[in-house]
Amino acid sequence: MLDDSDDIHPLFAGAPSSTEFKKLRKRIVRHTREAIEQYGMIEKGGKWLVCLSGGKDSYTLLAVLYELQWRGLLPVELLACNLDQGQPGFPATVLPEFLERMKVPHRIEYQDTYSIVVDKVPQGRTFCALCSRLRRGNLYRVAREEGCTAIVLGHHRDDILETFFMNLFHGGRLATMPPKLVNEEGDLFLYRPLAHVAEADCEKFAKAMEYPIIPCDLCGSQDGLQRQQVKQILDQWETNSPGRRQVMFRALMNARPSHLLDPKLFDFAGLALSSEKFEEKNVNIPDLR
Repeated sequence: MLDDSDDIHPLFAGAPSSTEFKKLRKRIVRHTREAIEQYGMIEKGGKWLVCLSGGKDSYTLLAVLYELQWRGLLPVELLACNLDQGQPGFPATVLPEFLERMKVPHRIEYQDTYSIVVDKVPQGRTFCALCSRLRRGNLYRVAREEGCTAIVLGHHRDDILETFFMNLFHGGRLATMPPKLVNEEGDLFLYRPLAHVAEADCEKFAKAMEYPIIPCDLCGSQDGLQRQQVKQILDQWETNSPGRRQVMFRALMNARPSHLLDPKLFDFAGLALSSEKFEEKNVNIPDLR
């Protein structure tokens, strides 16, 4: 599974040889492969636009997809893409130089969405929602221009859990980020292959590989974000009961509509006793006249 000295992709050059790292790498690859297979992400002749922000999650995503492709387990074409959103101080040369050094086909797209977000969002409000919509629209456009069949994002297990609880606490609905969906226009897939991968594993992996991490200072510097509050709650639960996150994640994969309250998902009104049992009960009802 792991590399011989003459059989590595540049993304894994210099990888630690420790047993701990090898187990970490195998676990990330296994969980990613499971998600890809379970949710049917591989389409014949596919070309994936792999979105690279410069954070730990997107580096892990890029590396594991190339690992799977390198092993002949991911028969799709990969194109890395970074959307430079015009943030002041953004180190614009870091990703292009990294991708060139790693021999990864890529496209760097510059669109100043930062100015739009700062102008449109009222003071004191968070930027995430508008920033995400503008970013997603540009990525869809780039994917079409490059002939891609799917946009691939680095959201991991913990992102999915946090989104579930944000919807529960603030949105009044049971919903989260799906591992696979089709866009509104119906011409592109959106995949999240790291859906089963823990955030802690992404962090350990990217740190061990010494990838050049670029922090998101646009929203990361804002206090009181709902997602940060949810993350703190989940951290506390995990501290009090190790493994709680994984149990909750399994629950998202084990929904029972008949044991919830949404009549659009289950026909509660149509429930009826079998005719035989109904007649049996009627026979035993005394006549009170």
